[in-house]
Amino acid sequence: MAVHFSLMFLFGLLGNAISCMVCLAPLPTFYQIWKKKTSQGFQSIPYVIGLFSAMLWLFYALFAKDAMLLITINVFTFFMQTFYIAVYLFYATRNDRRTTLKLLSFFNVVGFGAICSFTLAFTHGVVRVQVLGWICMVFSLCVFVAPLGIVRKVIKTKSVEFMPISLSFFLTLSAVMWFMYGFLKKDPYVAVPNILGFTFGILQMILYLIYRKTTPDSAAAALPVKKEADAAKVMVIDMAKLGEQQQQQQANQNNQVFPVDDPAAAVPRQEEQRKEQLNNMKKDVSFTNGIAVV
Repeated sequence: MAVHFSLMFLFGLLGNAISCMVCLAPLPTFYQIWKKKTSQGFQSIPYVIGLFSAMLWLFYALFAKDAMLLITINVFTFFMQTFYIAVYLFYATRNDRRTTLKLLSFFNVVGFGAICSFTLAFTHGVVRVQVLGWICMVFSLCVFVAPLGIVRKVIKTKSVEFMPISLSFFLTLSAVMWFMYGFLKKDPYVAVPNILGFTFGILQMILYLIYRKTTPDSAAAALPVKKEADAAKVMVIDMAKLGEQQQQQQANQNNQVFPVDDPAAAVPRQEEQRKEQLNNMKKDVSFTNGIAVV
């Protein structure tokens, strides 16, 4: 019994440590926001969802038995997500601030308030713990299913450029620790969602091993664009000279001048489209991983 309890405590402690590191992962993102004095281009929904999740698990842990390790990690997560949201709101544009406040009102005020009111008014004792456990478990399962979006994108593009392996590894490790903690504690509401968590984490790492060699290096990918642009510049010079001669001859014949198209105009447009597509992929990744990493 003592060995069982010590193992449960050990896995819970490791889960706390790894989850704290994952929770601190967005700090470089918010350093960029503070440095640039704008949050434009970043999304707030991962932090709103993270705050809502921490509030749900805290409420569940208050009524569950021997759930101190759940309380510690979710208190830390609660304060970190609150800090992230406060910084985001301070530097957000008016539209982004309005959207974030709507999300906070929907999830963290109305949604959480409704759950608290219902469970406190209509449930008691073990039934209350079971109802809150089911709510937390269903919500966690929905969050863990989110990586399917990036998995589909990786398979489609055959590129893992925007699927950070370090984050996938630590999320998988965290899911393993919390599964073992829930399993040894005989708490299915903690154990079951993390089965899906480390399953998708392992899938992401397998995809990384498969497609990492096919992912183009950023510097290497930039070379063809540069060469194409240089070639276009040469072509522009030649075409300009040829165009001047043709226009002069044509003007001498019938006093008409024909414009010459600029072949280099397509290159910047293609590069802008490529950058826009990659930025959209970044936003998708930041959302599906639950933590913004840019």
